[in-house]
Amino acid sequence: MAHPRWRHMLDESKRHALKAVDEWNCSSGNFGDFLTHMHKAWHYLLHAEFKKDGVDYHYKESNGQYKIIDGEPKAWDLEWCVKQRYTNSADPVRLNLELFVALRNKVEHRYEHNLKIVAGGKAQALIMNYERERVDHFGSDYSLADVLRFPITLQSLTAEGQAEQREAAAKLPKATRDLVTRFEANMDESVKDDLRYDYRVRLVPIIGNKTDADLAVNFVNFDDLTDEERKTMTEAGRTGTVMTKLKHVEVANKAKLRATTVAERVEARLPFHFSAYGEHTEMWRRFNIRPAKGTSDPCITDARYCIYDEPVNTYLYTDAWVEKVIKEIGTVDKYRTFFGKEPRMKKVATLPQQAVSDGQTISKTA
Repeated sequence: MAHPRWRHMLDESKRHALKAVDEWNCSSGNFGDFLTHMHKAWHYLLHAEFKKDGVDYHYKESNGQYKIIDGEPKAWDLEWCVKQRYTNSADPVRLNLELFVALRNKVEHRYEHNLKIVAGGKAQALIMNYERERVDHFGSDYSLADVLRFPITLQSLTAEGQAEQREAAAKLPKATRDLVTRFEANMDESVKDDLRYDYRVRLVPIIGNKTDADLAVNFVNFDDLTDEERKTMTEAGRTGTVMTKLKHVEVANKAKLRATTVAERVEARLPFHFSAYGEHTEMWRRFNIRPAKGTSDPCITDARYCIYDEPVNTYLYTDAWVEKVIKEIGTVDKYRTFFGKEPRMKKVATLPQQAVSDGQTISKTA
């Protein structure tokens, strides 16, 4: 059976996206070619979306007739597609795309390497946004995650690499630096810090026990961190610290929580009861953060939320898991939606009548 036209557009978009990433990751890759291929990848992707959704993405004259180029209706260029897809002019994804459209028209061959280093975080966001757009609109079957890998790099892992980055930024021609400066001049700080506009990462060596399920690179979702963890990561990001030596002292399961402690901490912040062996069990199963008892490999856990303690044969949980539980079911409506039943509200005990008659109207939660 023949595929619909939007599917062919989507396949062409993928082809250009992969060529762009190859250009970026290759030691002899060309930044200008990266820009060109990502431009085309996004262009085909948005055209595929419009085609699938029945949106007419062709320019028209004032009389309503199509503008014709080489005998065919002229399709929207990428810049106009972006405006139609992201109607909010302050959208970080739109701003990221608009910056790269501008850079594509400005890049000079002799400064490509310098610009690649300086624009690294924004280029990473460009790829991440592209992947998210594909999956959100067409489904997980169209993800590129199975064919893209995190590249091996020395640039950001050594003091010499950091020095090269600073030197590259200083060598950029004034016209290019001014372009970025003007582009960001009136941009809200929250947008500049948004990972959809500029995706910067900090690589920290993982030391300690590992399992066969551990990956060489683990990405942590910023939204899944506790407030304290977010503060630490944000401050580390602003200082630009590079770790060149790390001393590791083993502390057995420091700050890890048993299921009963998780339930107590969650319940203390909710107006209803939360059971360690009822709601909590249901939640770790639904989010698949650990295997069920009796599994052949008990160590396969989501380390952000849970670890397996082999000596005592039990599972321990993190503060991040407490925060996620509260985020997911922290109100009556959320609880009802998640579990499909009414929560068991805490009883409110009033003071004896004598106390009330004395003017004390205080009540406490049981």
